[in-house]
Amino acid sequence: MEQWYVYKKKADFQTIGETFQIDPVIARLIRNRDIIDEQDIKKYLYGTMENIADPFLMKGIEEAVHILKDKIAEKKYLRIISDYDVDGVMSNYILWKAITDLGGNVDFTIPNRMKDGYGINQHLIERALEEGVDTIITCDNGIAATEAIEFGREKGLTMIVTDHHEVPYEELQDGSRKEILPNAHAVADPKQKECHYPDPLLCGAGVAFQLMRGLYRKLGKSEAKLESLLPFLALATVCDVVDLTGENRIFVKEGLKRFHDTKNIGLKALLKVHEMEEKKIGSYDCGFILGPCINASGRLDTAEKVMNLFLEKNMEKAEEIALELKGLNEQRKRLTEEGVLEGLEQARRWMDRGDKVLVIYLPDCHESVAGIIAGRIKDRLHHPVFVLTDSEDGLKGSGRSIESYSMFEEMMKVKDVFTKFGGHPMAAGCSLEPDRLEEFRDRLNQNCRLEEKDFIEKIHIDIDMPVDYITTGLVEQIAVMEPFGKANKRPLFAHRKLKVERVRVFGKGKNVIKLALKSSQGTRIDGMIFEEEDTFRQKMGEMNYITCTYYPTINEYQGYRNLQINIQNYFFTEDTI
Repeated sequence: MEQWYVYKKKADFQTIGETFQIDPVIARLIRNRDIIDEQDIKKYLYGTMENIADPFLMKGIEEAVHILKDKIAEKKYLRIISDYDVDGVMSNYILWKAITDLGGNVDFTIPNRMKDGYGINQHLIERALEEGVDTIITCDNGIAATEAIEFGREKGLTMIVTDHHEVPYEELQDGSRKEILPNAHAVADPKQKECHYPDPLLCGAGVAFQLMRGLYRKLGKSEAKLESLLPFLALATVCDVVDLTGENRIFVKEGLKRFHDTKNIGLKALLKVHEMEEKKIGSYDCGFILGPCINASGRLDTAEKVMNLFLEKNMEKAEEIALELKGLNEQRKRLTEEGVLEGLEQARRWMDRGDKVLVIYLPDCHESVAGIIAGRIKDRLHHPVFVLTDSEDGLKGSGRSIESYSMFEEMMKVKDVFTKFGGHPMAAGCSLEPDRLEEFRDRLNQNCRLEEKDFIEKIHIDIDMPVDYITTGLVEQIAVMEPFGKANKRPLFAHRKLKVERVRVFGKGKNVIKLALKSSQGTRIDGMIFEEEDTFRQKMGEMNYITCTYYPTINEYQGYRNLQINIQNYFFTEDTI
């Protein structure tokens, strides 16, 4: 079920358009994204690396830079420990490359998802001690690892935490919250209460990049040398699904520009095996093609394989690794599809019982794809979803949420159930003993205050605009709003009635529907729908008028360019509405 809403935000769109030389429609789209004053509009349209804040504004950066400066000079043995997802691996590579280029004695470890679980732990610290490590730097993890960090410090290690996840807290009797920060020598996480960094929504790689900017500046090195790392930062930012606003938007925009300038053999190989050597790289390519390949390594093998790809100097060997990653991703897709089918069947049973938070147990599911399966089921049913599976240490799983349910906040209320947990309002991970599964499910649902209206997906339409107003120039101007992603979504328009004159079906799976459409004003345009033919035919029935939300594009084929619309949501009517 969906509810469609048209934004009604007001501004002087004509004046904004004239001031910034953009179509008033673009001005309205920008206002819909809450970009209001002139400085913010200018930064949105034309922001560059010069608009990125001083790294030393982030709490903990000063201390971390001071420590690293001395450790590099003293040739101390440094080790980076990251998460195994795209953000974690990219954070790791950014730190490793920058510190190595400064002459630091540094290596890396990426936890094995199956053996080590998420983030730094005592086992990894013991290994570092055995191997003579002096300093550990975490990235994209560590903020919740209070015991592990304390253990490392007690054993004489210098501990630096860089992270972007929510800070755990203790709720006091008066209702206030006391942060539980790890006792590290330096903690850089913009989510800290006392951190006043102006753009706190960075991903882990964003924090790592800012730390390296601070270090380069302190050592008198040119920060411009770090710009070769921006494609890796762009990948992390898109794939970690942080808001593509402010600095994140600039990082992605600048990173996408530099993909084809990269000197990194591994990244070149990854582009080559996906036939993207000449293609303009966009946020879609990062989030749905390159990113899943990188993630698949950490899910089904070891994420260190990806690091080795980016450290490879031989193109043939790099291509072999890149092809292997591509194959792992295909395997991951198959496992995901199987898990989604089984999970949906179970989820509907819990919904019939009245559960609002769906806790799904798939014992045979590969734990690495639990989060993806949870996300797919959440998208389909619009309920918060946890998917748990068997692991060596009990049950392990991931959750994905809806806007009105803060997953991390709700997990804090039942934290005694877990052996380990962490995350964001929209996504989380956890481990627990098998005999506490039912308790976990029951307590989450007992605490849940969601109402039926929260389970109705809200479709926010930018402008109710008939297709008659679409021009090639407007579509080309929309490109200034890229890159698109969370909090900067692709513009969505609506047309209230289009006559369907012809339907054609393409694709191996018969899942590309092409409609020949005609407006009441006589405008003819093609519309594309990407779903299975049977589903489409069932919705259409004998009706031949469609009301839809859409995104306008320019289709280029064999030298010809014509306007078309990609239809996102739709329903059919008999004749007029």
